[in-house]
Amino acid sequence: MRKKLQLAFKALLKAFFILSLVFTLALGHADNALAARSGGRIGGGSFRMPSSRTYTPRTYAPPGGGGYYPGGGFGFPFLIPFWGIGGGFGGLFSILIFIAIANFLLQTFRRVNSGETSDEVGYSSNSPVSVTRLQVGLLAQARGLQTELNRIAEAADTNSPEGRAEILQEASLALLRHPEYWVYAAGATQQAKLNSAEAQFNRLSLAERSKFSEETLSNVNNQLKAALAKDALPAADNVENPTDLITSGPGEYIIVTLLAATLGKLEIPAINSADDLRQALRQIGGLPSDRLLAIEVLWTPQAETDTLTSDDLFAEYPDLKLV
Repeated sequence: MRKKLQLAFKALLKAFFILSLVFTLALGHADNALAARSGGRIGGGSFRMPSSRTYTPRTYAPPGGGGYYPGGGFGFPFLIPFWGIGGGFGGLFSILIFIAIANFLLQTFRRVNSGETSDEVGYSSNSPVSVTRLQVGLLAQARGLQTELNRIAEAADTNSPEGRAEILQEASLALLRHPEYWVYAAGATQQAKLNSAEAQFNRLSLAERSKFSEETLSNVNNQLKAALAKDALPAADNVENPTDLITSGPGEYIIVTLLAATLGKLEIPAINSADDLRQALRQIGGLPSDRLLAIEVLWTPQAETDTLTSDDLFAEYPDLKLV
């Protein structure tokens, strides 16, 4: 009986130890999951086709009267010789007019089918669009980069094409100025038609934003939102000792993501080295405003107290490669 009680007690202790271990691991994982979940976001743009002038056919008055006939003179008097009434020069002239009108109608039909309704060539719902994502993983010692991104977000004009191009340029420059902190990177471009590019862009944006618990600083379509001042990253000129901004523990990182939807085909290089990353950043930073449809710049962590550990990085950003 005593032996049975001892075995039961040992089994109970073992079960208690296992449960304690499970709870410890679970709570430890939860603490890690809560780390580095603050994020910053700058974005704006539109995938709508620009309005175009509607084509209005000119009226034409045939020689010798007979009234006005829309669409270049496709009227009854010219059809009479074509059907054998009249003949001679009039019949030949009518045939040429008929051919010209048929060609005009064919071209108009093609324009309507492709979404062009103006007498100027524009882009249509079938126009090619490139949706590009470029991600850079930096050592957490690059705290100054977070300050630069905060300042860009606070001053950015996200409603105009010129403002959005400037955002990409400034964010790319901020990254190019810190090559000593580059550790990981990844980049890819997906091709889509204009009528489906917005959905593709939104999927990529949501995938990145879902990695944040909270967007502690954002400027989207000129709507600036920020967390409480105590949670925001302080500016360098408000810190008594600037070196406090660049101290961090081992294994901590900052991730910056650039998203851009551009008209036409854009191909960034496969990111396998620091030179590839430098070239890709220059490409994105140099995109002209008239080609940009939408952009987003996202980074984590944004709040001063957050960290991104190597476990978090590999779990959330498995596509990153060493550069």
